[in-house]
Order: sequence, then C-alpha cells, then structure tokens
Amino acid sequence: MEPRAKPKWPILLAVLVAAGVVVLSAIYGPGARKSGGLDPRSAPEGTESVSPDVPASAAAQADVPKAATAAPPPPADAVQPAAAPSGPLQARVPQDTALSMQFAAMGSLDPEKDAFQLEFAGRAAGVDRIVFGDYWFNAVDRELARAHRSAMRRGSAATPPMPPDSAHYELKTLGTLQGYEVPLLAARFVEINGQLVSVFGPVWGASGPGDFRTEIVDASGQVVARVQRTYVDPEPGKPGFDMRLRQRVQNAQAAPLRVRWIQYGPGDLTVDAGGMMDIRRFQFGYLYGAQRDPQRQNVIVHGAMFDRADVIKRVEAGNAILWPQEEQRQQAFELAWFGTTNRYFALAVHADWAPQPGGSKALGAVQEVWGAVGESAPDKQVAFSELRSPVVTVEPGGVAAFDMGVFAGPLDPRLLEGQEPFQSLRMDGLILYLISGCCSVCTFAWLANAIVVLLTLLHDHVVFDWSLSIIVLVILVRLALHPITRYSQIQMARVTKGMAAIKPELEALQKRYASDPKRLQQEQLRLYREKGVNPVGCVGGMLPMFLQMPIWIALYAVLYFAFELRQTPAFFGVFQRLGEWQFLGDLSAPDRFVTFSKPLFTWPFEFAAINVIPLLMAVVFFLQQKYMAPPTTGTLSPEQEQQQKMMKWMTVIMFPVMLYMAPSGLTLYILTSTCIGIVESKRVRRQIEKMDFTPKPREPGKQDRLGKLYQAAMKRAQAKREQRGRRFKERD
Repeated sequence: MEPRAKPKWPILLAVLVAAGVVVLSAIYGPGARKSGGLDPRSAPEGTESVSPDVPASAAAQADVPKAATAAPPPPADAVQPAAAPSGPLQARVPQDTALSMQFAAMGSLDPEKDAFQLEFAGRAAGVDRIVFGDYWFNAVDRELARAHRSAMRRGSAATPPMPPDSAHYELKTLGTLQGYEVPLLAARFVEINGQLVSVFGPVWGASGPGDFRTEIVDASGQVVARVQRTYVDPEPGKPGFDMRLRQRVQNAQAAPLRVRWIQYGPGDLTVDAGGMMDIRRFQFGYLYGAQRDPQRQNVIVHGAMFDRADVIKRVEAGNAILWPQEEQRQQAFELAWFGTTNRYFALAVHADWAPQPGGSKALGAVQEVWGAVGESAPDKQVAFSELRSPVVTVEPGGVAAFDMGVFAGPLDPRLLEGQEPFQSLRMDGLILYLISGCCSVCTFAWLANAIVVLLTLLHDHVVFDWSLSIIVLVILVRLALHPITRYSQIQMARVTKGMAAIKPELEALQKRYASDPKRLQQEQLRLYREKGVNPVGCVGGMLPMFLQMPIWIALYAVLYFAFELRQTPAFFGVFQRLGEWQFLGDLSAPDRFVTFSKPLFTWPFEFAAINVIPLLMAVVFFLQQKYMAPPTTGTLSPEQEQQQKMMKWMTVIMFPVMLYMAPSGLTLYILTSTCIGIVESKRVRRQIEKMDFTPKPREPGKQDRLGKLYQAAMKRAQAKREQRGRRFKERD
C-alpha cells in the first residue's frame, strides 16, 4: 500500500499566518512612520508611554506605533524626577467623585443666544463638532432660516420651515490618525516627572457640560495628580465666537511634580465647497523677545505662516516642528496665537488675555507646535497639529494652569479688528487676501487691504449693496488706470502705423540682402533711424499694462476671500424675490442662472447649473478682441497670422471655461471691467484717428530711450557674431 499523502492545509495555514504577520508589521511596525501617521496614544520618540486601554504592566511592554513626527526627547529638566511615584502611571476616571459618562452639548443653534454649539467627545475631553447657529453650507438654507425667524418674530401664520440641523455650517469634522478618530483640541498626554501618561481614551468623566475630569494613579492605585479640563463661555447668553479652555493639573503627592501638558491643536478645517483651490493655512502671531520689546504688547503677524501642503511636505520629510523655527528660537520669540484657516473661517488658540493692566499676550500654555499627517493616500491626507507646553514645577497641593483661549469663527474684519481680545492680539492677521503659489509674490497685502477698505466704504456709505459696490469699484479702478491705458494704446498705434508706413522699404531690403543677414540688420537700423520709427516702441506701450497686474491680482484675491461676500445675494436679492430664483443668490459661488435637480456630470467639475455670466464673458471677450486689439502691420507671415488668430480664440474660449465655476462676485467684476474697457477703447481709438502718426526722421542724438537701447543691443549682437567669426578663423 502506498503511503497516504499528507494534507496540505497546514502548509497553507502557515503561509497565510506568515503573510498576515508581514502585513501587520508593515502597518504597525517601524516602517509605518513613512505613512505620516501619528498614533494618538503613542509617545514621542525617546519617551515612555502608558496606554489607558490596557493594564500598566502590559502597556509598558506593548508594541505601540511610534510617532510619525520625530519628536525630540523631553528637555533635560523634564526627566529629572522630584519624587518618583510607585511604578508606571496611568489615567482613569476619578473614583471618589460622581461623574457622568454622558457628555452633554454646550451652547445652542439659536444665534440669539449662542454663536455655535459644541458637541463633546468624552474619550479625550475634546470636541466632536463645532456647529454654527447662523452660518450655513449654502445660501438657500441661509435665506430660508432668515425667512423662518422673521416670520416667527412677526407672529405670521405662514411660517417657512427651518432647514435641518445638518444644513448648519460645521467648522471641522473628525480626522482619522492611524486608525483613531481624533476630536478637536483633544488631550493627549500629561507628562509627570519625565513619564508620559496618555489621557487619550475613555478616562474622562463629566461633572457638567464642558467640564471634564480624570486622575493619574501609580501602580498601587494611589492618586498622583488630578486633571481638569473645562470649556468656559466668557459671556453666557451672549453670542460670541470665543471661549476659554481651562486646563489644570493638581499635585496630589507630598513632593513636587514636574508637569508638561500635550494636546492636539487646530488642524485641517472643512474644505469650502465652492472654492476653486485649497487655500487652508497654518498661521502664527508672536511676540518679540524682552530685549527687543520690553513691554511685550506688540503682536507680530507676519513671517510665520505655512500653507497646508507645505505642512504635509515637512511632516513627510521628517521636519514636523512648526513653531518655533531655529531663528525664532534664537531670538526668544513667544507665541501669542496659533490658528488654521480655510477660505472663510478659522480655528485658533490664543493667549488667555483680557483688556486689563499687566495682562500677558503670550500663550504660555504652548511652547512648541508640531505637525502630523493622518493618512498616507494623497487624496485622503489630514493635517493635525500638536501643542506642547513648557515643563512647570507643581508644589504639593499646588495647581499648574495650562489655560488658553479658543476662537472658532469667521474671518470677518469687523469681528477680528473691532472686538476684544482679537483686536489687541492682532488676530486680524488670520485674514490673508493672498493667492497661494506663484501669484503670492505679486499679491501685495497693503494693496489688497486698501481695496477692502474702499469696497467696504462703498457698501456701508454709498450704495449699500455688495454687487453694486463691486461695479463702482470697477469704475473707480478704470478711471485711475485710464491714463496708463490710454498711453499704452497710443504707443501701440504709433508703432503699428509706423511699421506699416515703412513696410514696402523693409520688404525691399529683405529681398536685396536675403543672403547677407549682417548687412540686412545694418540697413534696417538705418531705415528705422531715418524714418523715426522705433520697432520696440510697443514694449513701452505694454509696460504700463504689466504694471497693472498687481492691482488685478489683488482685486482677484480680495473678491475671492472677502467674508462679506459669502452667501450674499446681488442687487439687494431682487432675483430671489422672483419665485426663489437662485440666480446671483451668492456672490461667493457661481451665478446659477439655471439650476439642475442633479448634476449632469461631475468630472472635471460638477456641472449642476448653467452659469450665464461666464458665457456672457465669452461674448464680451470676442468684442474686446475686435475693438481693442491693434490691427496687424502686414509684416506677419501666414503662420504668424494663424497663430495670432488661435491665441484670440483661445482667450475667448479658455477664460470663460476656467472661470465657469468661479464666484459670481469675481466674474461680475471681470465682466463689468471688460465692458467698460471696450467703451474706453472705442473712445481712445477716436482720439487716435485724429492723431498724426506719420514717421518723422530724427537725428541719432534725439532718439528716444527705447530706440537707443534697441540700437545698442543690435550692435552688441553684431560684435558677438564678429568675435565668434574670428575665433572660427583662428581655429581653421
């Protein structure tokens, strides 16, 4: 009898187990750092961590993932224990106090009582959601809510329904960091005598809305420290976008403790649905050192900002520290506030400052800010921040305070420039009319701020409507630039007619000296000089147009980022009174002339409406090309003429396509400016027709500057050719 074949399933099982081990080690082992993840329970490198989810002895041996941000070891003074408690430490829900594990919300969605509602996450004493009472995701729900409240105040029988709670604008959703959902402002660690104790987990109890408590015990169960986090509304019953976050660590030992507080800070905010670009940023306000500014009252708001994409790149490159940079550390700068922004809103932590003598504007609870990235897939990456306090010594029975203010609200200049504590802390620095990327260089902040002041002045005191303010702004800008525009067109006409006048002679020279390029250039220069024609004079006509570019870019940035235009209807909302028509109902979104019940397609953009202003722009651009473009000189080759026609049609087609999903405030500005430009061009053309552009011969010494530069350049080019010719002869 032949021996019975051994079953193969044990081998297959062993292979599957081995493959599973490899996959798990790739995900959770040291190589997981490359993904940019940061386990909320893992300790920074070089420190010890105790997880609250497992016993202390097991947690000390657990293979928890390391931090993706290569955190430095604690300062030397942080690892010198004043008195070592018994064994490793861990956090737990306090045993001697009746605390609830149900975490009630704080605030409300009634804008007459509160600006926002906080929904808490007890697992880290953080915030699951920040939902605004009077800000909405779209303009339709905003108008519906206002109509409902207005009818309720009047006592009207026909009251429109209130939009659902899900339509309220939510500042930030939960982010996932290496498999863990991280609430806003979540607590992460309390460092005691150099030992990191994780407080990220179900270790908190609540004594009331926004009041959380935990305690830290040693291996014997003895309480080492009591920790409390309390979210405080500074003015209950009065809507406001600021709150206080009181964080206290009380020493329950008979010996001093050295304590440091580590928590999550502001991170990625909700992406603006109507935005054409991702302009989320990480920004800082800071104080100079005491030697440079002894009073410590001047908050600096420039020179410390990162685009979100730069933060992700820094984290992935292993350079995750955002504050302080080396220069900031050397000059002893101190943080006053740190915040993240999207297009219209901000979440920021700031100094717990009140307008009273002797108050400090330094955010003493934050010494360092580190960045982290939640997911490895580029389209799912979430940026986080981690706040680390300095190490403080707490005497027996004493309390260490790591308090801070928290701002969650709109980037509204009237709020940040006119109310305390934002005004004194210069938190208006969160407002940046800045286009990221290559255009950021020419988006002059002072110019953009001046345009905002003018636009606001027009709205508040002249026309009382933002769309009309935009139109008046166009007229004022066009009037201011009219001398430059007029000079530019006259210069172009002069060069065009001058070149047309000498065209026959140029063609004759080209035929005569077709085989002698050097002589041809000499004869062309002679002809230009004799006839008084400057072939590069059109550059002088184009130069003023280039000088206008910073103004256009600053205007674009202002109209794109101005919070005042968000969900604001045009022309006093006249179109919305015609059967709830959505046309121009939101100057920060496309005009939506005709809205579909569902998008016709979603790639390369969501085509959910017919936007008429970009289509009108195509027509206006065509007319602009017809009336503003100078006539050809007749010296162009057929290929060049074909290229010129293609460029004109690309302008007519491409600009409306690129701006199809642009905010209607922007397209309204461009359309109005182009229409006025056509009228302006026609008037200048009438003046040009009356001018005499007949070329007048000039003496060489009386040539204009551009003519002299052109002649000098031609001589230099000729000298270089002669020099190269002599070198070739010497080689031969």
